[in-house]
Amino acid sequence: MVGKPNELAHAAARRVSEGGPVTFNPLFLYGGVGLGKTHLMHAIAWEIKARQPEAKVLYLSAEQFMYRFVQSLRFKDMIGFKEMFRSVDVLMVDDVQFIAGKESTQDEFFHTFNALVDQNKQIVISADRAPGEITGLEERIKSRLQWGLVVDLHPTDYELRLGILQSKVDLQERLYPGVMLADGVLEFLAHRISTNVRVLEGALTRLYAFASLVGREVTLEVAQDCLADILRASDRKVTIDEIIRKVADHYNLRLSDMLSPRRARVVARPRQVAMFLAKMLTSKSLPEIGRRFGGRDHTTVIHAVRKIEELKSVDHQISEDVELLRRMLEA
Repeated sequence: MVGKPNELAHAAARRVSEGGPVTFNPLFLYGGVGLGKTHLMHAIAWEIKARQPEAKVLYLSAEQFMYRFVQSLRFKDMIGFKEMFRSVDVLMVDDVQFIAGKESTQDEFFHTFNALVDQNKQIVISADRAPGEITGLEERIKSRLQWGLVVDLHPTDYELRLGILQSKVDLQERLYPGVMLADGVLEFLAHRISTNVRVLEGALTRLYAFASLVGREVTLEVAQDCLADILRASDRKVTIDEIIRKVADHYNLRLSDMLSPRRARVVARPRQVAMFLAKMLTSKSLPEIGRRFGGRDHTTVIHAVRKIEELKSVDHQISEDVELLRRMLEA
C-alpha cells in the first residue's frame, strides 16, 4: 500500500528494482519499527530476480554480515569472505545500525562498500535512524552512506493504515468465512493503532480468529474487549526523535542543524522549540532530552523551556508554531 508517508521510499525502491544504470548508490532507507523497511528490501530483491534471473542479489542483516566476517577470521578464510561479498550485483544490508561500535566489522564493511561502488554495483541499506544519527558509526561510513539517496519512511497516516486494513480483509474472509465486521471497526483500528503496521495487521487477524471461534459478529465493543492489551500499548507515545524531525521539517532545517553546536537564531530558536515540546510531550528527564540534542547539558534544556514559555506570551508566531507542532505530534 502506497501513501504519502512512504511514496518516495516506494518510488526509489521501484527505480532500483528496475535495474539499468545505477542512479543513486546506496539507497538508504530508514524509519521506525514496522514501517516497511525490510518489506521494501525484499520487494526490491524479488523484482530484480524476476527481471534479471542471472543477477546475483545478496540480502542479509548487519548482524549476519558481522557473523560471517567473524567466522571468516576464525577459519582463516578472508579470501572466501571477500569473494562472496564483492562478486554480487546487488548487496542489501538490513539494520546497519547493528555494526555501530564494532570497529573491525565497520572496517570490513567500509572496504566492501567501496569495492562494490567502484564496480558500479547497487547497494541498498536500511537502519532505524538516518546515517548521521547513528552513534558509534565511523564518520567515513556515515559519509559513504549519505552519498546516495537517503529516504525516511515516515509513520503511517490514518488513510494509509485504513487502506492496509481494507487490503487484508479479503484474505481474512477467505480464512474465516462467515465472520462479519460491523461498520466502523476498521476505522477504529486505523485510528487507535498508529505506530506499527505489524501490530495493526495482527490485531485484525486476532479479531477474525476470535469471532470465528466464539461465533460472534465483530462489533466495536467486541473489538475493544478483544484488543484491550494492544490498544493500551498502542496509545500514542511521542518520541524525541519524532519531535526533532517534525520541528526541523517545519523550519526547513536539516536534522544535523538541530543537533549541531550552531547558535545562530535561525537554528537556535527552532532547537529551543523542539526542547520545549520534548519536555511537554514526553516523560523524558531533562538530562535525557539534553543528550538527544547533541549531548547538551540539562541546564540548556531548562533555559530553552523558559525562553519559549516567555516568548509564547509575547510572540504570536512562536505561539502559533508551538501549537501547530503540538497538534501535529499528538495527531
